[in-house]
Amino acid sequence: MIRVAAIFLALAVLSALSVVHLQYQMRKQVTLQEREQVHTHALEAEWTQLQLENSTWAAPVRVEKIARERLGMMTPSRDALVSVDVSVIQGAGQ
Repeated sequence: MIRVAAIFLALAVLSALSVVHLQYQMRKQVTLQEREQVHTHALEAEWTQLQLENSTWAAPVRVEKIARERLGMMTPSRDALVSVDVSVIQGAGQ
């Protein structure tokens, strides 16, 4: 009888220890999840900032200004424009 009681006591202690361990693991995982959510929000904010920055850098007005000022590019005159008939090019390849 004492032996059975000792076994039940040992099982109860093991059960209690496993509950404590599982609660610890759960809290640890919740903390990790919250940390990852904060990181995710930071990355989303950075992504939004990068998209805004990209649209600013690629704005047609800015590109044209740099092309004119730094590269010395200009819009060609009407006489310098050449028109190409695409249908002739496509027909030649067949």
